[in-house]
Amino acid sequence: MVHTLLTLIAIALYLGAAAAVVARLTRRADPNDSERLALAAGWGGMLVHGFLVWRETWTVDGLNLAFFNAASLIGWIMVLMLLLGTLRRPLVSLGLLVFPLAAFVALLASLFGVTGATRVPIGAALDVHVLLSVAAYSVLGLATAQAMLLAVQERQLRTRQPGGFIRMLPALQSMESLLFQLVGTGFLLLSLALASGWMFVEDLFAQSLVHKTSLSVLAWIIFGVLLVGRWSAGWRGQTAIRWTLGGFVTLALAYFGSKLVLELILAR
Repeated sequence: MVHTLLTLIAIALYLGAAAAVVARLTRRADPNDSERLALAAGWGGMLVHGFLVWRETWTVDGLNLAFFNAASLIGWIMVLMLLLGTLRRPLVSLGLLVFPLAAFVALLASLFGVTGATRVPIGAALDVHVLLSVAAYSVLGLATAQAMLLAVQERQLRTRQPGGFIRMLPALQSMESLLFQLVGTGFLLLSLALASGWMFVEDLFAQSLVHKTSLSVLAWIIFGVLLVGRWSAGWRGQTAIRWTLGGFVTLALAYFGSKLVLELILAR
């Protein structure tokens, strides 16, 4: 009962934060007041959600990284990184996508968290690999949300329909710069995650891991090519958006694709 109540509180706070972001972007309320409300509700939702993630994920038998628990953990870290990022960067607009996503995965974890439960033994070396992997996924998830906002912004500017939504976003150049900062940070974390996997996981190309490893390496290559293209050829706009989305979809298939099949379809 308490767990359900806390889940509903977290969801309500996240949705309230998202509504405040919408009010800010559409100028239905004072932008400064709306931003403060969004951040306050976001921090509140993140704290409650964090407690739920701790209860659902950390167990005496190891980390419970079942499909929905893993999604909830990543959603929570995305919110945490978003909120910390707002202290130095104009990231609050990303809450339009991140807060509802976090509310959704928190609900799923509450309803189905034990389905296909996967226990990962707790150990310092493996913890480092898991932490780096989740952090990389979360940052690249934020980059994907940024790419989606950038796509909308570009489309409206191209059709000469810069409504209130666009006027409240940073300039296009700033949005692109922020996208590549997120991609660069995520690429670094993904590189460290793959390196720690080579060091700490016995056989990365075992039958149960080959799908995950191969697609993770492919995602790493995609993001690497994007960064090289930006540095050497000045890639931007739709090219950057497509490569970002392609890399994240590949990374999502690497982790959640295999877990979906093994845990929810084959029930292993």
